[in-house]
Amino acid sequence: MKKALSIVIPVYNEEKNLKLLYKKIKAVIDKIPAKTLPVRGYETIFINDGSTDKSEKILKEIAKKDKRFKVISFVKNFGQTAALSAGFEKSRGEVIITLDADLQNDPADIPKLLAKIDEGYDVVSGWRKKRRDPFLRTLLSSIANIIISKTTNVRLHDTGCTLKAYKKEFVKDLELFGEMHRFLPALVAQKGAKLTEAEVAHHPRKHGQSNYGLMRTFKVLLDLLTVKFFGSFATKPIYVFGGGGLLLLFLGFLSATFVVIRKVCLGGEWISPMLFIAVLLIIVGVQFLLMGLLAEIQIRTYFASTKKPYYKIKRKSRKLRKMRKR
Repeated sequence: MKKALSIVIPVYNEEKNLKLLYKKIKAVIDKIPAKTLPVRGYETIFINDGSTDKSEKILKEIAKKDKRFKVISFVKNFGQTAALSAGFEKSRGEVIITLDADLQNDPADIPKLLAKIDEGYDVVSGWRKKRRDPFLRTLLSSIANIIISKTTNVRLHDTGCTLKAYKKEFVKDLELFGEMHRFLPALVAQKGAKLTEAEVAHHPRKHGQSNYGLMRTFKVLLDLLTVKFFGSFATKPIYVFGGGGLLLLFLGFLSATFVVIRKVCLGGEWISPMLFIAVLLIIVGVQFLLMGLLAEIQIRTYFASTKKPYYKIKRKSRKLRKMRKR
């Protein structure tokens, strides 16, 4: 089945790459065989993420020349996650391709991703098997990929590759913050998406400066904790807070029992560090239990007030569809 295509590209200070990127995208999409790949027309959305160079001016020139290319400009730099979120919201295609503007991702790989979508996959992640980045960045990225895969149970070689294809139904309602764009495969997998990956080309950066730094690695690890928590406990927070509370209560009562036995059987003192530790553990345990109950109330109130289901339907029987039309 043919589908409309949206290409979403975050841009931050890429003035020397944009004209060539435009030509490459246009050349690739215009050559896609209509009978073999699921394209029924396309749009490209550039999100100018507060660029301080001439990127915005160049993007406006491109959009003026070709109506299939559109521009969204932020008032300041909000980051790649915000840019992708805006692109997802404004895109009209049933399939969304994301890629970087620095020409390290190759638009020539777009048909490869679309072919995988046409095979029945919901998300196709690019795999930069032969990275063209500095050694330290490649090493840190490899370590991050291993940690993310094991934590989220989404087995991908390259979670950080921006070049990906999504069916819009899986990303249109995502609420993205921080550096969450790295975890898009994990987030859509939680919604039941069928994932795969495709090997893509990766080119060294010729113009501009990379925005990747060591601090970003720490941000990614913190966001990973958030993704893991929401993926496992978003609809049942009492399990994590209540579990921690019960454990602390058990340790507190165990410590208190030790104090009593030491006093009664061994003639020890009532007032001791162990007694304060027991009291502290019990108090904190009760607080954790109360936090879990409050979180349960909040999450149930959220779903009740927004009318959002916490499940996703794959398909309905014909009878149900007819009843809804009536």
